[in-house]
This record gives sequence, structure tokens and C-alpha cells, in this order.
Amino acid sequence: MSEAARSLLQRWGASFRKGTDFDSWGQLVEAIDEYQILARHLQKEAQSQHNNSEFTEDQKKTIAKIATCLELRSAALQSTHSQDEFKLEDLKKLEPILKNILTYNKEFPFDVQPVPLRKILAPGEEEHLEFEEDDEEGGAGAGSPDSFPARVPGTLLPRLPSEPGMTLLTINIEKIGLKDAGQCIDPYITVSVKDLNGIDLTPVQDTPVALRKEDTYVHFNVDIEIQKHIERLTKGAAIFFEFKHYKPKKRFTSTKCFAFMEMDEIKPGAIVIELYKKPTDFKRKKLQLLTKKPLYLHLHQTLHKE
Repeated sequence: MSEAARSLLQRWGASFRKGTDFDSWGQLVEAIDEYQILARHLQKEAQSQHNNSEFTEDQKKTIAKIATCLELRSAALQSTHSQDEFKLEDLKKLEPILKNILTYNKEFPFDVQPVPLRKILAPGEEEHLEFEEDDEEGGAGAGSPDSFPARVPGTLLPRLPSEPGMTLLTINIEKIGLKDAGQCIDPYITVSVKDLNGIDLTPVQDTPVALRKEDTYVHFNVDIEIQKHIERLTKGAAIFFEFKHYKPKKRFTSTKCFAFMEMDEIKPGAIVIELYKKPTDFKRKKLQLLTKKPLYLHLHQTLHKE
């Protein structure tokens, strides 16, 4: 083993143990941060060119799968639901694999796929690519204005501190209905809060890659903490949800459709909202429904007020 490879493995191992220690102690925000930072490092290594890497292609595939598991554990810590969680004891099974990646030759213990770093196109860039017509639900869409350079899915933020008389909103993204749900590769959702002019009012957040695809649904089961007290959002603001997936023929991540929720729709409990064709219209002036079929984005809202 080269000195560079040994140093990498030591750093990764220390970060892995730090994350699981935080996790075991109940320090969830710290654990999430550690998992997501390590996942980014692993994904970067897995995507490195062969001549610049200390690892073989098979080893890099295993490294990328470990990164996926870290994202899944991070998503589980941010969810209030126990269904389909990736547990801490599952994650701990991966530590010896990471430590001994150069000699590991067994089947990976979990059925997961690598989530590589990928380019997300800025608005207008797709217009210069060869046009490829999709089905009736739309072709290659543009990403959000802030989506370039590429971000790794899973950039969720913790809940803000509570303030007397002020309301915080947690949105659980349960699932989205799509007729071709099973064909979507590495789907995730970008969540943003915009004013009437399409200007961001809070930091943009990306969910981790979806938990599973089943029939006509892509399941997420992940909580989004809106990064502003509801009382401080400007009049006419809306919360946007952009569904994104990887297009292997074009080798980039594309927006497939979007949905939004306006301020008068903020209320405790379940809500389903309609899906619209891309490109995402943050000003809400030229909206076109994605499909005539009864397919929606399913959410559950929780309000927190002191």
C-alpha cells in the first residue's frame, strides 16, 4: 500500500468513526454533517480518473456504494419515520470494508447503487445540446439557477432555533407519483423558497437520493426544515419542489417536473400538490400541468410554535 493510500484510508476511517460516535451519542446534527462530508470525499475519489487514483475500478465502485450508505443513514437521521430506515448497526458493518478496501473481495452487504458526482446544468445550457424528445411528461429540463457547479444530493439543513410566538415548518416529502417512476435514475428533489420575483428567501436544499421506486411512485420519506420562520416570509412567497433525475444518454442531471406550495396551503397534516412541466417557473406565470393523470407530490406538514 502506498503512503498516499494509507493516509486516505486513515482519514476516512477517522471520519467514519467520528460520525458513528456522534450517531451513537445522539448528536444527530454533528453525525449528519460528518456523514455527508465523508460521502462527498468518497464520491470524489470514486469519480477520479484511473491514473490519478490509488484504487482500482472495482474498489472505487465499493467506495461509491459506501458513500451511498452514508447518504442513506444521513437521510434516516433527518426523518421522523422509522419505515425503510438505514440503521446505525447497518452502517457499522461497513467500517471494516472501508478500512480494508484494498483487500476486500466479497459481495457488498447492501443492495445499493453508487451515487456519483454529476454535472447539473444551469438554465439555458440544455438548449445547446442535441435535442432528445421524451414522453408526454417532458424532455431535458434545466436546473435551478444556483445548481451550478454541481451539488451532491443530500444537502439538508437542521431545524432553526425556536423563538417565542414564531412558527417553524417541517415538510415531510413522502412520495411523488410519476407514470415512469421505475425508470428514473438516482432521483432527488431540490427544495427552495422563492418570492414573487423568483428570488431565494432561504438556502436551497437537496434531498438524498430516493429510498425506493414502487409502481408509479418514487418514495423519499425525508424531512425538510424550512430555514425561515413562517411569519418572516414575504407576501406571495412559495415553496418549490423540483424533481431531478440522471439522464445517462446525455450524462447530466435534469429537472423532470416541479411543484409548489403557496403560503395559504401551509397547515398541519397531509397535502397533495400538482406537478407542472419544466422549466421551473419560479414566478408562476406560465404554468402547464405535467399530465392529465392523477399523479401528485405527497407531503406532510408539521408546524412548530412556542
